[in-house]
This record gives sequence, structure tokens and C-alpha cells, in this order.
Amino acid sequence: MEKELAQTRTVGLIGAVSIGVGGMVGGGIFAVLGEAVSFAGGATPLAFLFAGLIALLTAYSYAKLSVHFQNRGGTVYFVDQTFNHNLLSGSLNLFLWLSYLVTISLYAKAFSSYAQTFFDSPSVWIAHLLISLAIILPMLINLISSGFVSRSETFIVGIKLILLLLIMSFGAATIDPVRVEPANWSPLLSVFAAGMIIFVAYEGFELIANSAEEIKRPERNLPRALYISVVGVLILYIGIALVVVGSVPQEKLLQAKDYALAIAAEPALGEFGFQLVAIAALMATFSAINATIYGNARLGYLLAKEGELPEALDHQKHQIPINGILTIAVISLLLANSIDLTEIAIIGSAGFLLIFSIVNFSAYKLRAQIGANRWIVLLAFLASSIALLVLLYETLITNPVAISVFAGFIAVSVIFEWFYGRIIRQHWFTRRYS
Repeated sequence: MEKELAQTRTVGLIGAVSIGVGGMVGGGIFAVLGEAVSFAGGATPLAFLFAGLIALLTAYSYAKLSVHFQNRGGTVYFVDQTFNHNLLSGSLNLFLWLSYLVTISLYAKAFSSYAQTFFDSPSVWIAHLLISLAIILPMLINLISSGFVSRSETFIVGIKLILLLLIMSFGAATIDPVRVEPANWSPLLSVFAAGMIIFVAYEGFELIANSAEEIKRPERNLPRALYISVVGVLILYIGIALVVVGSVPQEKLLQAKDYALAIAAEPALGEFGFQLVAIAALMATFSAINATIYGNARLGYLLAKEGELPEALDHQKHQIPINGILTIAVISLLLANSIDLTEIAIIGSAGFLLIFSIVNFSAYKLRAQIGANRWIVLLAFLASSIALLVLLYETLITNPVAISVFAGFIAVSVIFEWFYGRIIRQHWFTRRYS
């Protein structure tokens, strides 16, 4: 039996790290970099550091949970194990599924923003057309050939990393230290809030936990993969942020904040650099949408199999969850075409901060069982919870619409789980009172 289990483990440390890095360095950095600059100014690298430290603390919780509970359900499974599949866990699992729809919308917005740089004077109609194409084309790819998604993702992740490292290398020489001095920083609370607004750029490392059953020597490789991927991406993001705010006047970045990374390539690489980054951003965001539809459709299938989503999503044809893919595409199209980029970034970051707070609490509650240090998981829970509160407070002042949409997502998750779980499925309700 042990030999048979070992044969199913085909992912080594490098492969596991690639899953985490690929999950984080998707379209997020291309989408939210300008948002960070608009809130943090010259302290943008510090904002990425704040967000990265919270991600690193959360990675500790995921490391302990994923080693003990090696299950492809990942976050969903951890929460179920902690709360015994009740209203809270059911609502959170649905909320996680919805949060991935927000990231698809974020990537689609970024795709549109970079694509519009190739038009002389793009109209609103063109913007919405590009957003829609960015979702519809990956939907069709997922419906036709899921294998293409996994085969192409590794190649595109490599291109993204090489490009970002090139920008760091060539751009380092163009940094003006004055632009990153404290005099050009926003107030520290705003800098911290900026880090939380762009926290969605770190979302993705948790996908390593979903591959726990396939990773070789999991007790050793799972924690290492989580820490290496988060620390590596943290360093990468800080380096990119230094080049961006140090090389380009802040006014110019704010004028083009939806495609700030392309603007940042101009001082070192000129117009060629701008176009190169824009093309890479299109590839990165498109592949991120592709991969997120692929993963979220299978998460929806898993939840439907467990009875937490409607039975219609519990169907596959040739190993492809067709209904799940179509549902994801339709909802993502509505979100991406009706909410602006700043609001989507805030909702996505708040969503994953809430999810990670509960995962950190799960690690604290199960600390004896999973062998976790109580102080580290408690710090992780407090840090992610405080970060969420700061983000919500700042957003309530600057963008109340985003707060309303975020609250709506929570309400939909809880109400749906209450009625569907209690009246139709009688799942958590019967377990609780049986």
C-alpha cells in the first residue's frame, strides 16, 4: 500500500514551488501595481512587504495543515475538519469559490487595460469587448481541452518570471533614490492599507496544499515549497515595486495606473520595453484566467459532490465539468463588466484575507493535532484579521461601494448555505442536530 501511494506522488520540490509561484505571479502583479502606487506613493515596496509578511505567516498555517491533512480539497478540507461541516464552513467554502470568480474578473480587467494600449483611442465599448473576450476564450479552451491549460501554464509562468527579472535587472540602473525617500511616502496607515488592497497579488500559494497528495516526501517538501514560493515572490514584488516607483514620476504612473508595469519598462527599454511588457501582460492575464477557470471549476465540482453546491455542477463529460465552467464564465462576465478595477482588487483582497484569517484560526484551533506553534498561528490569525479590518476601514472611507459588494458576497454565501443546506440538502443541519 505504501509503495502504491509513493508511486502516485510525482511532484517534487521544484514542481511544488512552481505551483505556488505560478499561482501568485499570475495576472495579479500586472493588475494591482498601479493601485498600490496610488495609495502608497514612494512606499509601494513597503506595501508589498507588509502584504508578503502576512502571506508568509499564513503559509506556516498551510504548511502544518497540509502536512497533517493531505487532501486535494486544501482550504475547503481544512475548514471542514475544523468546524465539522456546519453553516460557517459551508458558507466559507462557497465564499472561496466566489472569491476565485473575483480574481478572474480582476485578470480580465487587467487584460483589457493592457490590450487597450495598442489602440489609438479605445472606446468604452472596446474595453468591455476585450474584458468579455478575456473570459469567453479561456472558457472555450477549458470546454474543449483541459489538458492544454496545464501544458501551457508552465511555459507562460516561465516567460512571466523571465520578463519580470529583466525589468528588475535593466530598471535598477534607472532608479532615482529621491523618489523612494520617506518624504514621498503616504502616511504609514495608508501604506499598510495599500498592501492589503494589493494582497490579492499573493493569492495562489495556497494551491500547493491542493496538490499535497501528489507531492513527494510531503513532510519535507510541502513546508519548503510554501515558504520558498512566498519568500521568492515577496522579493520579486519588492524589486519590481522599487524599479517602478524609482524610475517613473508618480504623476505619470497615476495617469496610467491600469498598465503601470508597462510604463515602468520605458526608462530602461524604451517603447520596445513598453510593448514587450504589454504583450507579456496579455499572456499572463489570459493564462491566469485560463488556469483559474480550470481550478475553480474543479473546486465547484468537488463542492457539488460534497453537496455544498447545486447538483447541476456535479456533472462531468470527458473529465470536463462543463456546467461549472459555464457558470463561472457567466458570473465572471457580469462582475468584470460592472465593477471597476479598484473595487475588484479590494473585494478580492478582502475575500482572501477573510479566508486566510479563518484558515489561520483553524490552525490555531487544531494546533495540538497538527503540531503547530501556538504563538505563530495566533500571530498569523491576528495579523490577517487586523489587516482585513484596516482594509475595510480605509475602504469604508474611500470606496463604500466596494464594501457593499464585499458584504453582498458574504450575505449571498451565508443565505445560500442556510437555505440550500437546511431546506434542500439538509446537510449541515442534519449533522448538527442528529
